Order: sequence, then C-alpha cells, then structure tokens
Amino acid sequence: MIDPSAAPAGTRLLYSGNEAVARAVWESGVRLATAYPGTPSTEILETLALYPDLTAQWGVNEKVALEAAIGAALAGGRAFCAMKHVGVNVASDALMSQTLAGINAGLVLAVADDVGLSSSQNEQDSRYWGRFAHLPVIEPADAQEALAFTKMAFEISELFGTPVILRMTTRVCHVKTLVEVGERKEPQERSFIRDPRRWVMLPVHAREMIPRQFEREKALSAFGDTSELNTEFPGSDRSIGIVSSGPAALSAREAAPDTPLLKLGFSCPLPLERIRAFAQSVDQVLVVEETEPLIENELKAAGLAVHGKDVLPRTGELSVPLIRSAVARLKGEPEVASEASEAAPSLFPRPPTLCPGCPHLSPFYSLSKLHDKVIVSGDIGCYTLGAGQPWRSMDLCTCMGASLSMAGGLSVAKGPGDEDKSIVAVIGDSTFLHMGLQGMLNLVYNNANVTVLLLDNRSTGMTGGQEHPGTGYNLYGETTPRVDLVGLVKALGVPEDRVFEIDPYALPEMYKTLRNETRREGVSVIVTNRPCVLTSRHKAGGALTVDEDRCTGCGNCLAVGCPAIEVVRREERVLASGKTRELSFVRIDSAFCTGCGVCAEVCGPKAIQPLAQVKAGALETEGA
Repeated sequence: MIDPSAAPAGTRLLYSGNEAVARAVWESGVRLATAYPGTPSTEILETLALYPDLTAQWGVNEKVALEAAIGAALAGGRAFCAMKHVGVNVASDALMSQTLAGINAGLVLAVADDVGLSSSQNEQDSRYWGRFAHLPVIEPADAQEALAFTKMAFEISELFGTPVILRMTTRVCHVKTLVEVGERKEPQERSFIRDPRRWVMLPVHAREMIPRQFEREKALSAFGDTSELNTEFPGSDRSIGIVSSGPAALSAREAAPDTPLLKLGFSCPLPLERIRAFAQSVDQVLVVEETEPLIENELKAAGLAVHGKDVLPRTGELSVPLIRSAVARLKGEPEVASEASEAAPSLFPRPPTLCPGCPHLSPFYSLSKLHDKVIVSGDIGCYTLGAGQPWRSMDLCTCMGASLSMAGGLSVAKGPGDEDKSIVAVIGDSTFLHMGLQGMLNLVYNNANVTVLLLDNRSTGMTGGQEHPGTGYNLYGETTPRVDLVGLVKALGVPEDRVFEIDPYALPEMYKTLRNETRREGVSVIVTNRPCVLTSRHKAGGALTVDEDRCTGCGNCLAVGCPAIEVVRREERVLASGKTRELSFVRIDSAFCTGCGVCAEVCGPKAIQPLAQVKAGALETEGA
C-alpha cells in the first residue's frame, strides 16, 4: 500500500478534490478523522486511511461520526468529519448544539453536495446549515483550492473557536487537477478544558452562549470582508458584474472572461460590505450559485438589486453555456444556445441494475411473485434498484432507515382495497445499523404486522463495499467484533420462531419463507447471508450456460433480473388457444456469471447447466 505522505512538499500531484481534502487534513495535523460513506464524499476518508500520524474511523452513522470528531476536538486534538449532504440531516442534532458551545481544537465538517443528483434522493443545499447553525462556510472551486481552503478552515476554526463547514460538490469531489502539496505541521498542543458551563448543554448554560454566538458571527462577517478566500477578478466590460462561489465561479469566469467577477470562497457569513463595493463598480449584478438562490436572496434583503435565478436554472450544475446565455440575456444580446435547449441525443436507455449473481436478486424475484399481495417499504442501498425492472418490487423509499418505521405506519392505515395486503420492509445490513435499529424496535414495541427482509451482504455496497460493524473489519482491514444481526434482532424483541437466516441463493426456501411470513400476524425478520459479489468475501461458483436444445424461450430466467443473462433472439408463436406468445431465447455471458444458480432454479426445462459440465460432455462426444 502506497504511503501518500511520502510525497515531499512542493510536489505537484494529480488529485481529485476528495484526495486533496485528505492531504490537507493530514498536513493540518489532525488527530481523528471520521465519516460515514456516501457519494460524493466517500473517498476522503478512504484516502485518509492511507496516511500515518492520524486515526481514521467509519462511524456507524453521520451523527455518531460527528460526535466522535467533536469529542476529539474538545479533548484538544484537531478533528475532521466528512459526509454527503443528506448526512447532515442525521448529524444536525449534534451540530446545532455544539455550534453554541464552540470547540477547543480545530474542527472541520466537509459536506459534499450532490448537485445534479448523480447518486442521491434530493438536491439539498448545505450552505443553509451555515446560516441555520451560525457557522462559517468555505467553498473551494477545484482540488487545489480544496487543499488550501481546508487548511485555512482549521485556522479559522481555532481563531474563532467554532466548527467550520467545508462545502464541496460532486464536481469538486471527483474532478482531478494538478495540486501542489505541502508538509504536515503539528498544531499547538491543547488539553481538555474543564468548563461545565460551556460544555454541558443545559438551558441555563445555553442561554448565556447565544449572545456570544452572535458576537462571534459579527467577527466572522468582518473577517469575510477582508479574507483572502474571497477574490475579485477584474474585467473590461462593467455592464455586468458576477458574484459567485464554488465551481460555478470557474464556469462563470470561462463563460464571461471580460466580466468582473467576485468569487466567494468564504461565503458565510456573507461579506456584505465587500459585495456592496463591488456592486457599485458595475451597472448590474448577476449572482451565479448552485443550487438555491441563497446569496441572491440575502443580497436582495440587504437592499441590493441583483439578478440570479430569474435568468439561471435553480437545479443542477451551472455550465458555461447556461451562464453565457444568462449574461447575454441581461445585456440584451442574442442568447447563445445552451445544452439545456438542445435536443437530447437518442441513446439506448441503460437503467442501473443489480450485479450478476447479486444476493438481492432472489429476494426481489420472490417479492415480484407476491406483487399483488404485498406493499413493499424500501430503503437506501443497492436494493433500492428493486423498484425497477423486471422486479418492480419496491413501492416507496424516502431516506435511510425509514423502511421499518414507514412499514409500521402502512400496517396501521391501509386504505380501501389494501386491507388484505401484507406489509414488507426491505433494509440492508449497513443501513439497518445506521438508522434501522430504532425502527425495528418501534415495530416490536407497537406489535406491528410487518415482515422485514434484512439483506445482509456484509458491506456498505452502494458506495463501494466499505466496512461497518456488521462486517467484522474496520477501515484499516483489522479484525473487530462482528455484530450478530440474528442475535441483535432477537434482542430487540422479535420472537425466536419469527427470525430466519436464509441463503438467498436457495430460491425455493427464500420464496416459501417470505410467502408464509407475510401471511402471519406480528413482526418477523428474514435475514439473508451472502456477501456482496464485488467484495473479496464472495466466493464465486462455476459459471452456468444455456443448453440451446433444451431452451424453450419461456423467459422465466429473465424475471430474475441478472444482467449476465441476455436475449439472443425473440420469436412469436401461435399457441393452441389461438393466442400469440413471444418467446425469448437467451444465453448466459460466462465471463460475468458467478454461478449463484438462481436462474437455474426457475428454469422449467432445466436448460441452464454448469458450463464445466456442458464442456466436459462436449469433449466426451468429440472423443467418441
């Protein structure tokens, strides 16, 4: 394993924004770095695990991760925490209280906003947390700034005694740039300060802290007016001036190189006086920001006349053509056609799907066979894809851990026509430990009529197979106690005879158990026990193949949804009844097949056979 700290100061390396943040955290002398995996922030902590002189830990969820980082910062060591935008919703309880008390050593919270929803259930603008929690927000625009701004964030944190939010976006997190690295510098040593009036959040203490918080915010605002993180780029055309932040500022600079630009790297508290001075130097101001009109509305509230979302879209990334068109519109010039107005190219649809041999295929196939008899409450993870074809076996999904709680509500309030339908909740192992325990306890406590499918693939699968307390390994690959999910479910109160551990590749048992349990009252839990096929824990079997002479084209195997099975030809045949039926003759791509055998279980004519066996038979025939 390569030690990234070996690169000497002054070296220029090709880094993504996530890698640059990790380097900056190490250079800043951080003692503890925590996170919960979530695209687009995952690689920050994975990279930090390669560095010496600090401890990196996956938290069981974002709240726990932030609380651990807060503890380290109060103890006197610099601390860092990373998560994606929706993770702040989970961590906000700790965040909103600690902002009052402040910190001892530096604490930086990196929040990665998924602008454009490449892998998220919403497009949340995390800059609002800065306003809500009265915290400074710093916005790098590329990987080099990600490194420099992260280091500055620790300095600001300790200068003002406050946590600092580092707002990243998908573009900054994943695009690579040449970055000049520095060296690790150990910060001033600090010890824990015993001060209950500050650290114990009783109402009487918190009341005293609120005025101090407002004073700190005033000082931060004055700091922002002169901060080197805010940069002004001159321009010859002063008919328009642009105020922007983050990667949108780079697009604005490219779209209108002759237009003056005030780029805000320190965007909260907003440097109002500096923006006023900038606005007075141009005829009109355009605010370019992703995604909400936050800066725009604050400037309007301060009495400044600005344009923003009246000429720019409110969702998605702001590309160069979009900004160029907005500038032209404000100037009264012909608008330049943007990609938003161009016809989308005609491409064959490629919806996301589960992997070949995925242990989730069998549960969703079984649910599809019970489709008219159940309502399925889903959760966040690879298995969310069960909502798609060919299974169509997930009816709702809101946020992590919600499947169990929402299933409890569904079981109580079923409407006309749904009275006889059973409620099924689907959740994965990592998600269950992240936020599902309380939901399970709630089902048991309220004696709900819900069948729970706990799909244990021993990884945080959707974000790349990271470790969690149910895998038996930590971030460094070291062995740790592995949570016994079956035992945990029983400890939460599910009766022993209503808890089942099943090999999901044993399709008949999977289907029979699911069918039987949905017919019974009370809470039952079915735990699957095969690892993710993309992890080293998975042991592939022999690949399968299709015996063309036996294949009848029934298409039953296609209902499993395995992408290793592909249709080679379709035929229409007239049945004895006079009806026309389309037959689908298939093949199995042996390079992708993991040999799980689920497709063979549904093949009536037994046309799906082990590839090795078919080859051996062919060799015997040739020999004869």
